Formats: sequence, structure tokens, C-alpha cells
Amino acid sequence: MKKKGRRKSGFRLIHLIILLIVFWIGKTLISQSIMIKDLNSKRIKEEDEITLLKEEIEELSEEIENKDSLTFVEKIAREDLRMVRPREIIYIDKNKDKSLFNFFRK
Repeated sequence: MKKKGRRKSGFRLIHLIILLIVFWIGKTLISQSIMIKDLNSKRIKEEDEITLLKEEIEELSEEIENKDSLTFVEKIAREDLRMVRPREIIYIDKNKDKSLFNFFRK
């Protein structure tokens, strides 16, 4: 007598395990690609910020070198302290910058 093997033609447990493994691998690959894309964009932003900070450091080091010159003193007096030269007239556009107008109004 021949032994008949127990073969089911339907869905088996091994098929379910293989399907779950394929699903897990696909999910992992997709999440990693999203993470790589996010990290690359963050890296680009950080590199841009580093470039801006290096430029600012260069400007500040130039200001430190020129701190005793008269042009630097005049620049600080005009920009930070809002000082003007004698007989110099400043025109203020009321519509453009009201904070500057309020500064001189006080």
C-alpha cells in the first residue's frame, strides 16, 4: 500500500510566516529610506547654519581687528546709537518703519 502524504493545497503556516517576513522587510526598508531622507535634509540645514556662523565669525574677527579705527567707531555710533553728524538731516518715512520713528520721537 502506498502512503498518502498530507498535502494541503490551501494556505499553510509557512506561507503566513514568509508573508510576515516579507512585510517586515518591506516596512523596515521604507522606514529606513524615510529616515535617510530626513537626516539628509537635516544635514543640509546644519551645513548651511555652519556656513552662516563661519561668515559671522569672520565679520566679528574683522571688527575686533578694526576696533580702534575711526570708521569702526563711526559705524557703531550710527548703527547702534543712532547718532548723526552735525548739520546732517535724516528723513524718516512714517509708513516704512514705525519703530525707528518712535525711537526719534521720544
